[in-house]
Amino acid sequence: MSFTTDFTPWSALAGGALIGLSASLMLLANGRIAGISGIFGGLLSPKAGDIAWRLAFVLGLAAAGIAMYLSAPELIQVSETRSMAATVVAGLLVGFGVRMGNGCTSGHGVCGLSRFSKRSLIATLTFMATGAVTATGIQILAGGAL
Repeated sequence: MSFTTDFTPWSALAGGALIGLSASLMLLANGRIAGISGIFGGLLSPKAGDIAWRLAFVLGLAAAGIAMYLSAPELIQVSETRSMAATVVAGLLVGFGVRMGNGCTSGHGVCGLSRFSKRSLIATLTFMATGAVTATGIQILAGGAL
């Protein structure tokens, strides 16, 4: 898939609308922010009466991915260009950043920005800038073309 020839805004628009709708429903129905790291983190240190909805949310995310793969596997493309060690280190760094930023892109970027949170704006700008700088730096260090 080439970005310049195959990109249409419709799938991005539909995905964004579904994410916004689900985040709104989560807030309206449960009074909870749909921040994935916080929801998953709550399963790692569970409190009584707070497990079922978190587990349902996480299992729903996994089930949706599996359903998508089973119904249209050609839409899910994985190209492994980095080593498993690099992938693990990257995952740990993202996890560290999420803890340091007290939330992830879904919590700050979707839910926080929609509530006009200054803290979420700063966190989201930091996430995006750090990601761009890191991806560019790794691409340069790996000798790839930009």
